[in-house]
Amino acid sequence: MDRTAQLTSRATKHPAAYDPPLTRDSPHARAARVLEDNWTGSSTVPSRSLYPHQWSWDSAFIAIGLRHLSPLRAQTELETLLAAQWGDGRIPHIVFNPSVPLDAYFPSPDFWRSSTAGRAAGAPRTVQTSGIVQPPVHALAAWLVHCADPGLSRARGFLSRLYPRLAAWHRYLLHRRDLGGGGLASVVHPWEQGMDNSPCWDAPLGRIVPAPARSFRRADLDHGAPEDRPTDLDYGRYVRLATDYRDRGYADGGGEFAVEDPAFNALLIASEHALARIARELGATGTARHARAERLTAALVRRLWDPASGMFLCRDLRGGVIPERSVSGLVPLVLPGLPRDIVTALTRTLRGPHFGLGNSTRLVPSYDLLGEAFDPHRYWRGPAWFNINWLLESGLRTHGEPEAADALREALLDIADASGFAEYVDPHTGEPCGALGFGWTAALALDLLHTRPGDGVSPTGIDTFDEMSDENARGGDRV
Repeated sequence: MDRTAQLTSRATKHPAAYDPPLTRDSPHARAARVLEDNWTGSSTVPSRSLYPHQWSWDSAFIAIGLRHLSPLRAQTELETLLAAQWGDGRIPHIVFNPSVPLDAYFPSPDFWRSSTAGRAAGAPRTVQTSGIVQPPVHALAAWLVHCADPGLSRARGFLSRLYPRLAAWHRYLLHRRDLGGGGLASVVHPWEQGMDNSPCWDAPLGRIVPAPARSFRRADLDHGAPEDRPTDLDYGRYVRLATDYRDRGYADGGGEFAVEDPAFNALLIASEHALARIARELGATGTARHARAERLTAALVRRLWDPASGMFLCRDLRGGVIPERSVSGLVPLVLPGLPRDIVTALTRTLRGPHFGLGNSTRLVPSYDLLGEAFDPHRYWRGPAWFNINWLLESGLRTHGEPEAADALREALLDIADASGFAEYVDPHTGEPCGALGFGWTAALALDLLHTRPGDGVSPTGIDTFDEMSDENARGGDRV
């Protein structure tokens, strides 16, 4: 029986899926249960209540965790997302599930009108999506998913089918989105950068006339406390920006908001390195892609590094460098090619009073602890997020900081499980905020549980979902 058949068939008996042995009360099982509960049959929702569709960078992070449970399901997660790619190469930030009521989430498909407003940009005709993008983690996720089971990946042609789509995605960002002419990609909406409500956006958003409050209904307030969410004023500006972009046919350039962001570009560079590895797996050299990643790293340093603050800062293409200290400016720590003096400064900033890692905080906050806009509970204005801390844990380990990485890994695992795999948490207390049972929190906890320092990809969780299915078929409790 080939590997695909093994993964999709229902065997009569499975070995223990985890080491230590799987039990219903283990953190492994609790995290796996979140992913099982959020699975739709072809992709994973971030949250059944608050985010009932497929989100772009969520699916990339979720696939990284899913690879330890079912490489086939992890591959399917990315394949489903990329099937909704636009003709110009962009991967939309939301792929809508047609079975979900329109009023369950705003902006809904009838706001984005992708198949009509996006026709010139090659939006798919049969799948409804948004028209903006999210950070490009996808090639990195695809490479890690391949590594979890190379035999299955090769048998299914996983990388050979995804590579052209991922290459087109990077071309779109490197050409259509180089709005500043300096080699970096720009975001044209705060939602694209992923840290939607960061204080970094306050100044550029100040130029935007908000959409009238009566013109939209915020479904997010049905599931989250208003004091934890963006204000109505900010939301009105988000809606205005998205409306204007849609009404321009999703053409890039000419909008009121264009920002070069360090985290967005660092993830593009990391994924460019991953694309080089994929190219080598498929028989090419990957040399040109590694060289491009090095050029992008140099551009990142040249345009966004700020020695005075000891971190990278955002650049508003209309207003200049944005002085706010956001965790986005620490994410480039994931890049292996950073100059050593910059790595030293970043790690000092990480531990210093503005972010407090290992001193006043166990997880890195999303915004400057000393900043006037800091709020430990409000969306991206202070709370700690698990995907960002997962990236920083990897960055610390990459740059020879194993003790700090180990402490951050332990904190991530403890707080993820104790919080009910919350969307985000208070960086001081670990108090859960936002949605519980959040997809990428559970997935990245699983990744840390299965990929111990120095171990590489662990196979110990493979077939877990098959085991779950067998337990359900016997009428027992789901593990």
